[in-house]
Amino acid sequence: MIKAIDLTKRYGKHTAVNKINFEIAKGEIIGFLGPNGAGKSTTMNMISGYFAPTDGKILVDGEDILDDPEKTRGKIGYLPEHPPLYMDMTVKEYLKFAGQLKKIKPADLKGDIDRITDLVKITDVRGRLIKNLSKGYRQRVGMAQALLGNPQLLILDEPTVGLDPKQIIEIRNLIKDLSDDHTIILSSHILPEISAVCDRVLIINKGEIVASDTPENLAENLAGMHKLHLQVKGDEEKIRKALDTLDVLKDVTVQSAREEGVMSVLVEAGKDADIREDVFYALAKKKCPILQMRPMDMSLEEIFLNLTTVEGGAN
Repeated sequence: MIKAIDLTKRYGKHTAVNKINFEIAKGEIIGFLGPNGAGKSTTMNMISGYFAPTDGKILVDGEDILDDPEKTRGKIGYLPEHPPLYMDMTVKEYLKFAGQLKKIKPADLKGDIDRITDLVKITDVRGRLIKNLSKGYRQRVGMAQALLGNPQLLILDEPTVGLDPKQIIEIRNLIKDLSDDHTIILSSHILPEISAVCDRVLIINKGEIVASDTPENLAENLAGMHKLHLQVKGDEEKIRKALDTLDVLKDVTVQSAREEGVMSVLVEAGKDADIREDVFYALAKKKCPILQMRPMDMSLEEIFLNLTTVEGGAN
């Protein structure tokens, strides 16, 4: 559905996005992450056709976005972080206006508005002024605007920012439902949201793609051997005494496991340390059998921090 080839954006001597390459398949929900200044918003603006790349190209459904920009933009729905809503319009007036800007035929627009307001559950507020709606409803109106014309690709920039927990869950469920008919790029600083909704994650840092995989695979590949979870047979005092002999350990947590006489143990050392053998021999010496040992899974937050830094270019 989307293919970026050596995509580059420069502002004078500064390179905001540097020869990035990625593909997004039809029907995928992609989480697009990056620290402030990493080039994330610049990339989304190039995909949407708002910015032209300095070099490289973007193919949307096999067509270069610059060959026929108007046609290609018709395949894309964009919800910016702050939807451009007109507060003194009713919801219906605003969607009619947005549909006219998108050059949707008048004969098709009424049915499109009816379908979309029902889909995003705002039919009951169509006659109300947007300024009188809650933040959650305004986000839904913005989503409805993005869906006008039934675009194949949806770009959603921070769609749940400022919403309460109930509204966040509602928007997440809506995004999942939309993936049946749309390819979705979701940008969010709420990392659990990415884990909950997205099939795959793209992480950009300093203008370059530094990771592209499922959250599960990223966690498995980056877990390392410096943080371990163990199931150990023995009492807490004996286990702690055994592990206290290892100066390499920074943190040890011991608590009861479900199985009687077994303790759940979390140990952590420095980032590049492989502590498996040290832990094994220390516990064996105290006759505390290890029933299970595995690297601890990394959260998406830890993966993100592992792969990025706060420094970056223009966003």
